[in-house]
Order: sequence, then structure tokens, then C-alpha cells
Amino acid sequence: MFLHRHPYPPFLFGGVEKLIVGTLPPPRFSTGDLKEGDVDFSYGSRDGQLWAILDRIFDLKLKFETTSEAVRQRKRFLKSKKIGICDIVESAEREKIDASDLGMRQVILRDMFGYLYKFPTVHTLLFTGGNSKNGPEYFFRKLCREHSVFLEVVDDEVPRIHEFEHPKTKKTIRTVSLTAPSGSANRAVGSIASYKMMKKERPDFNTVDFRVWQYRDFF
Repeated sequence: MFLHRHPYPPFLFGGVEKLIVGTLPPPRFSTGDLKEGDVDFSYGSRDGQLWAILDRIFDLKLKFETTSEAVRQRKRFLKSKKIGICDIVESAEREKIDASDLGMRQVILRDMFGYLYKFPTVHTLLFTGGNSKNGPEYFFRKLCREHSVFLEVVDDEVPRIHEFEHPKTKKTIRTVSLTAPSGSANRAVGSIASYKMMKKERPDFNTVDFRVWQYRDFF
């Protein structure tokens, strides 16, 4: 059994307003066996799409390499936009060493409500995935039940939007369940009505283009 611990603490700072919330990076980020082209930071997998999407939206000219400068670029960008990262899973057990959310067992979650209390300027959680089993929204709903917090639907179309009231601060916080920035989610993208419409209008339109279009409004 492989104990998959999150290799990075939450990236939080005074004045942070939005949090990117995922689950766990691929196991190689926990064991230190990075591949060429990986960035040693959250969402740094060379196979992931989040930083490529943000690079296109903001024209960041990011480096995609295992260097300190690549990490500094991403941290500078996040602070300039008041965006933090606080993945929801602290650790999980795996029988198979892979990055599948479904493969996680005995999951230990982070104290998201505690972080939101400590950083009361946060007004939006950006989930990098939806409510499918072991996704970030799925786990957040579990924490909501434990804290007797109700998620109110604002928009039930992808990307789904909800709001909730923090049990201590009484502040209203919004959640946005973005289409996951991973290749494994491409099949789900293909079934989304808005993607089909755009693809019909522009045959060269692809799943990364769709995410760029979707993410732009929330970042």
C-alpha cells in the first residue's frame, strides 16, 4: 500500500481572494521522481493543463521546466492576482501508484473551513473538477456535511456554481466547479453542450480551447 502525501503546503498569503482547490498531484511529486518538463509546484505535471491554460489567458510566457525560476514565475503570478492554492486532500492510500482520484483510499482531508477562517478575504473556491467520486467538490461536500453547511445552487450548468455561508465568519463564499484540467476529463468535455456548439462552429476548436474559454471568466 502506497501512502500518498501531498508534497506542498497550501499556498496562502494575506489578502488572498480566490483559492484553486484540487486533490493530489501525481505520486511522483511526493516521491521526488519528477519527469523532464515537470515544475516542482502545485499543478506542475507536464501532463496537466492548468498552467498552460493560464499561460494562454494571461500571456505569462511561463517556463515549463524543473527550475526554481519556473516556480517563482507561478508564485509571482498567483500573488499578483490574489489567487492561492489549497488542495483539499492531505493524504490518501493507494493500492496502485497512479494519479487516479478514484484510486484514493483512507483519505485525510485538509481543514478547509479552518483556512477560510484564517484567511477571511477569500470569496471564491475554484474546484479543478466536479462532484464525481473523490473529486474536489465531492470532498468539499463531505466537509460541508460535517460542519452542517448548506451549499446553495447558483447555476447548475457546467461550470456549476454554488454559495455557502462560513459557519464562523458568516461570510458568503462562492464555489465554481471547473472542468478538470486533465487529459482524462476530455471525454466529459466532449459531452458538454456548449463545447459541441463551439466545435460545430469551429472545427479546429479543441478541449484545451474550451477550458481557456471557460476558465477566463473566473480567474
